[in-house]
Amino acid sequence: MIVFENPADVPPGFGPSVVAIGKFDGVHSGHRAVIDRARVDAAGLGARVVAVTFDRNPLSLLRPEVCPEDLVGVEQKLALLADAGVDATLLLKFDTDLASMPPREFVETILRDALAARTVLVGEDFRFGHRGAGTPEYLTEIGAEMGFDVQVVGDVRAVDAGRRVSSTWIREALTEGDVATASRLLGRTHSVEGEVVHGLKRGRELGFPTANLSEDLAGFVPAEGVYAGWLIDHGAVDPGADRAPARNARRSIRYPAAISIGTNPTFDDVVTRQVEAYVLDETGLDLYGHMVEVQFVSRVRGMTAFAGIEALIEQIADDVVKVRAALA
Repeated sequence: MIVFENPADVPPGFGPSVVAIGKFDGVHSGHRAVIDRARVDAAGLGARVVAVTFDRNPLSLLRPEVCPEDLVGVEQKLALLADAGVDATLLLKFDTDLASMPPREFVETILRDALAARTVLVGEDFRFGHRGAGTPEYLTEIGAEMGFDVQVVGDVRAVDAGRRVSSTWIREALTEGDVATASRLLGRTHSVEGEVVHGLKRGRELGFPTANLSEDLAGFVPAEGVYAGWLIDHGAVDPGADRAPARNARRSIRYPAAISIGTNPTFDDVVTRQVEAYVLDETGLDLYGHMVEVQFVSRVRGMTAFAGIEALIEQIADDVVKVRAALA
């Protein structure tokens, strides 16, 4: 997938394109329904599928006091859009200039001039331009003038809950540790990504060495507890790279893992929540300095403090047994 960071970066003659616009936080089932429709339209037109999105949630600038935590980091989002079949993504920097851009200028500069849009897909609650003045109705009107169609895509709803699939619902599930529900809404296993760093080596001392993710990891961290999941090793981090390479270009190996999220309450020596993964049945595995993805399949238990080390070791051994069963 090609990534552009400015409309001026799009080469002349790049279009025609079918464009899907949105925050795409999590690239969940609802987002992919929009992208799937864009792919069908693009096939009929002989056009490229382009996602137009932002490098941050617009609320982080417009109303930071109510801006939610992102479900995925920027690199995760780009990788997920590529996996969904997007040919190119225009990743716009959401700053004061973009926030103050009149709706018509947004359409002319991005959709018409840069991308040569033939069809534009948006959600029912889509707003754009200065003070959110641009609506799907306005986009449809100006699209007729500038030569592209607009499709307003309805919500994807859960049959059992009668609730639309949304990033908000997914965040609620993860906050409760319900990674199974979050994964169903996402249409994939929820994950976080980060570099493996040195920790206190407490797990090694207990006989269960863990890969500790850096505090600045990408992705929404679920509730504290122990989880069954997978650790995917994407290889050593290139400190000179401006952008992490696409996942399918990395040397990726998947391992079953018991994952712990918490502050190590038994020892009470960790200030911030930590994500660490014990890789099952691997000895001598050196992941320091590697970029890894940790996927959450199911929650085994909540986090608790134990009376002593022996009780903790016994519990971890039982956790590993349950993790094996969950991943079987």
